[in-house]
Amino acid sequence: MAVIAIYSVKGGVGKTTLAANLAWYSASTSKRRTLVWDLDAAGGAGFLLGVDPDPALPAETLFSRQRSPHDFVQQTEHEKLSVLPADESLRSIDSYFSRVVRSDSLARTAAKLKSGYERVIIDCPPVLNSLSRQIMRAADVVIVPLPPSPLSTRAFQLVADEVKASGQKHPPMLPVLSMLDMRRTLHRKAREDAPDWPTIPFASAAEQCAVRREPVGTFAPRSPAAQSFAGLWGAIERKLSPRGK
Repeated sequence: MAVIAIYSVKGGVGKTTLAANLAWYSASTSKRRTLVWDLDAAGGAGFLLGVDPDPALPAETLFSRQRSPHDFVQQTEHEKLSVLPADESLRSIDSYFSRVVRSDSLARTAAKLKSGYERVIIDCPPVLNSLSRQIMRAADVVIVPLPPSPLSTRAFQLVADEVKASGQKHPPMLPVLSMLDMRRTLHRKAREDAPDWPTIPFASAAEQCAVRREPVGTFAPRSPAAQSFAGLWGAIERKLSPRGK
């Protein structure tokens, strides 16, 4: 089992769309049992995959010793793809992690999911706090979507510093220029400054995911957005393979 965190300190960079679509490619192309673990209180990843949270199971109670994380999981309509959904109760989760003694509480919860899934993709909230540090300790690789800007490399360094602060054996990181529009001068400059970074284009097909509540590969498999998501997932699998995951 490998844990892949989709993390950014900035909102509005396509993080949730990225998480949902990568998970779909994990399940549909790699044929891996895949779980999207939504830790963003907005609950966008579950929404994009057609899953709504169960009001009888507030997400914050996931970390109660009386609950198994499997109790919260919902199957999507896509084979091998499940969601552990988020809800508004997670807005206070950082206060919980700031009080707990163990720095690997979230990692221990992730380990409990090991028997059911080969890939766990975490949609992280855009925060720098106790929760983000817990996530970094649980992750095997961190995908960092960044806005196409001359400041992208600086933003990536902020995330890199946070990841390194999580411990000596910090997970590898993969920056991604998201919502890239090569018609815009700043976006072209950002691409020139980071020519080796993977990119996800700004595309109407990606925006349609939220309208259709489906991954782009299900309704526009030949679109540039779908091809970019597929290519990025392949790069992630290659990054994980030397680790024996």
